[in-house]
Amino acid sequence: MSIEVFFSYSHKDETLRDKLANHLKLLERQGVISAWYDRDITAGTEWEGQIDEHLESAKVILLLISADFLASNYCYDIELKRAMKRHELGEARVIPIILRDVDWKGATFGKLQALPKNAQPITSWDNEDEAFANVARGIRKAVDQLKKK
Repeated sequence: MSIEVFFSYSHKDETLRDKLANHLKLLERQGVISAWYDRDITAGTEWEGQIDEHLESAKVILLLISADFLASNYCYDIELKRAMKRHELGEARVIPIILRDVDWKGATFGKLQALPKNAQPITSWDNEDEAFANVARGIRKAVDQLKKK
């Protein structure tokens, strides 16, 4: 059974989100995860209700961290707060993914182990594919741990 993964991100980071989704596609094809983000909302449905529903059902919540994410009232005040609440209750695993360099120390998710390794922002790697592959391996490992529970 696949584990639902929710992407919380700023639309200004959509290109990076798309690259991450491509790196996670093998996990989807293998039935390990099912990825969901707001671009999956179909026309005529209430977007806020869809986001809330998936934010509540996901077992893994990815926070795609950048200055734009931290500046977004919706990402920070709605999605991040709910994600951290579910994490603290043991209902979901929250994984911060540092997309672009930003001062995130002291943020509520700052106590969580971030990806990629050493929380080095993806855009600062010499090879972005290496960074995304590192993130994908980290997510695979986290999902494997969740499945064993």
